[in-house]
Amino acid sequence: MKPHLLRETGTLAIFVAVLLVAPQARGDPAYFPPPESQGGWRKLDNSDDIRQLAGMNPDKLSELERWLLESDKRDFAAVVIRRGYVVLEVERGNSAKSDSRRVASVSKAICAMVLAIASEQSERGLKKMKFDDPAFQFIPWAQPLSDPRKEKITVNQLLNHTSGICPEATGAPNDGTWEYILGHSGDNRTTKLAFDPGAGCGYSTHALAHASLLCEAVTGMPYDQFAVQELFKPIGAEHWWFQFYDGGQKYGRHPSHGMGMPARDLARIAYCMLQGGRWKDRQVIPKWFVDETAAPTHNVKTPEMRWKLNPQIFSHGWELPARLTGEGGRSGTGIPADARAKPGSGGQYIAFVPSLDLVMTRQTGSSGEWQFEEYLRRTCAAVQATVKP
Repeated sequence: MKPHLLRETGTLAIFVAVLLVAPQARGDPAYFPPPESQGGWRKLDNSDDIRQLAGMNPDKLSELERWLLESDKRDFAAVVIRRGYVVLEVERGNSAKSDSRRVASVSKAICAMVLAIASEQSERGLKKMKFDDPAFQFIPWAQPLSDPRKEKITVNQLLNHTSGICPEATGAPNDGTWEYILGHSGDNRTTKLAFDPGAGCGYSTHALAHASLLCEAVTGMPYDQFAVQELFKPIGAEHWWFQFYDGGQKYGRHPSHGMGMPARDLARIAYCMLQGGRWKDRQVIPKWFVDETAAPTHNVKTPEMRWKLNPQIFSHGWELPARLTGEGGRSGTGIPADARAKPGSGGQYIAFVPSLDLVMTRQTGSSGEWQFEEYLRRTCAAVQATVKP
């Protein structure tokens, strides 16, 4: 800052002084972290810096750290990022930088983003696919269809749990061979739809497995390779693994959407969404996809079959936690309306809040319940209120 500005008084001088501060110091969206092997996310440890640069309350972050450590006994890594700064990083047994344990259903949000990228690229010469297209025209391995109603399932319905494909409420195992997943094994839970496409809401891991096959058919690349090439590498992620299902000679061996990734790399995905899908000068995730995740992507009003949740929380593989109405103890109270999140069994979590320039993740690799929304609520509460002049 130039000395003469320090002698000036009034709002105008303060405004000019702020403009002269380096963009990265102000936390401008232009900041993007290098890969972890090249330095990774910038991090604040000093309380004054956390207040001034990140606009967070250090005392509330300390309370959040205690809550995270006491919320369960599982090993985990959790990261909170505001204005591009890591303001809180808590590790117990897991490395936030390199421990790529299973992220459970967080992978559903990632799969939806990858599919959006595939759709965007398909407009430039590959097999064209839009989210309102019938999904099974892109899944040749599913022929002949085990239920004729599958012909009407759209790509979008695979992602927002309104397809009718084997909801978790049926009790069917989430994993198996492709013959089982595609409804050809004789198990009626996978053979027949639980409801007509678009007529209900049933949280479905099987549907997202179908989406990974769809991606392969549209792009000509296995889902894992396409995800790495078009999403992970462009944003500087460095650690991951993918789940594969076997299918024998008839179906082949293909990656499903299931995967593992460290907390810091998960944060890159949420940060890219926070930036409208951009990373540096590249539009990695289509802007239309980011925009559409801000609202429900279906019109179903009847409760989700397994947890009886408000179905309007589901949007393109993501969830809208502010719309939670208390079922199962999950409430949206105190959560900004524009927050998007995806919880996964075992306390896996990814979330971003555009209005607060906020990202948070948690990764355990385990299974079971956890207070997902409480993490988001407490993190949002740690953001300092902006004082208007």
